[in-house]
Amino acid sequence: MSRGPSFPGVPDRQPVFNVPGAVAALALVLVLIHALRAIVLSDEADLEVLTYFAFVPARYGLPDTLFYLPGGFGPKLWTPVSYAFLHANWMHVIVNLVWLLAFGTPVARRFGSARFVAFFAVTAAGGALAHYLSYPDALVPLIGASASVSGTMAAAVRFAFAPGAALSGRRAIFADHQPAGSLMENFSDRRVLVFVGAFFALNLLFAVGVSLPGADGAQIAWQAHVGGFVAGLLLFPLFDPVGKRQPA
Repeated sequence: MSRGPSFPGVPDRQPVFNVPGAVAALALVLVLIHALRAIVLSDEADLEVLTYFAFVPARYGLPDTLFYLPGGFGPKLWTPVSYAFLHANWMHVIVNLVWLLAFGTPVARRFGSARFVAFFAVTAAGGALAHYLSYPDALVPLIGASASVSGTMAAAVRFAFAPGAALSGRRAIFADHQPAGSLMENFSDRRVLVFVGAFFALNLLFAVGVSLPGADGAQIAWQAHVGGFVAGLLLFPLFDPVGKRQPA
């Protein structure tokens, strides 16, 4: 049996259940932040955290004479990313962690830690932008890592079905480092279309009011999911260290 090509910086063996350090660190940070908010902080202190770190579209869409949030200009810079580290409840945290581990793991193996963390931040911003465009004057804060998780789903689908990749049917040793095809090639693959279609169908259900267990009646920000997914799908080549697949 051929071992296939080697890749710089990739270990000879990649255990299936080995979670990359970047994913494990992000998961730990998400858990610790929510534990601090849920266990240590008072309701008043937690509200202040949301004020400074949640994404509030009205912070950008309404003039200061009509609406004011403390913090000045600073939160306008960091909240499009920092909101991803805040969650509504433990169920919200757990659901995002499950999907982050599932899809973030192959993406982090492929990108490496620095690129993966940057990708997490950029797709969070993509989700915030989509949410803002949908509700520019909204006062309700946006929180949760779902946009970034959706971005990792999109990134994974860009290479998971490539020849030799994890879902190709003929998995190679370096399954997460097989060259990806172009976006056009991706969308000519029926399996990719099914995956993307299922993602948008699920978010369509959220759009018409279907909720998740443990959501406590909160509205799901499906536009942020879509924004993160589209950002991940389109920006994947900017972060991918593996060369494109060459036509046969």
